[in-house]
Amino acid sequence: MQLEIITPEMKVFSGEVDAVQFPGLDGSFQVLAGHAPIIAALQKGKVKVDLTNTYERPEKMSNLIEESSVNTKVIHVTINGGVVELLNDKIIVLAE
Repeated sequence: MQLEIITPEMKVFSGEVDAVQFPGLDGSFQVLAGHAPIIAALQKGKVKVDLTNTYERPEKMSNLIEESSVNTKVIHVTINGGVVELLNDKIIVLAE
């Protein structure tokens, strides 16, 4: 699946992922490849991203991304709310 996390200031993350866990308004939920189309509101929290490949730290890394000290294929992205759309294995997160 392709994931893009965008804030008004910048594109925080763009890349290939295996699974993503979101802080939904009614509780956390996870999406995997082949998931049905969805649009959902998000609350303040962390988006857990299970990457397809090992995370390569870019030169200009957003301070919103935390790398896992245990697993190099997992990152966490802090958001203050937003909206997620999943359609045809492409996830777009418009975050605050």
